[in-house]
Amino acid sequence: MRRGMAGAAAVLGVVLACGPARADWVPPFKGNDTGGIISYSLVGQADVRAMAVDHCARYGKVVRLTGVQATYGGYLSFACIWPPPGRSEHTLSVRY
Repeated sequence: MRRGMAGAAAVLGVVLACGPARADWVPPFKGNDTGGIISYSLVGQADVRAMAVDHCARYGKVVRLTGVQATYGGYLSFACIWPPPGRSEHTLSVRY
């Protein structure tokens, strides 16, 4: 019985050691009421500013782009802020 369990443990160890190493997966667009990130790979494919505007408009806020990491695997970050006082414009939702 011990031989069988030792063999099974050895096979399991080999399977786990040879399996692919995975990092935690992050979606290409992620955010909440304070802001979010958009994958840099979407910059050439979609209107990322419109995506950020639509996201922040759901919370009644406007967008402030805060940074771009223009490398492979990089992100464009944005913040959702309250409209400045005295601003006559309203937040708009973008329709695709």
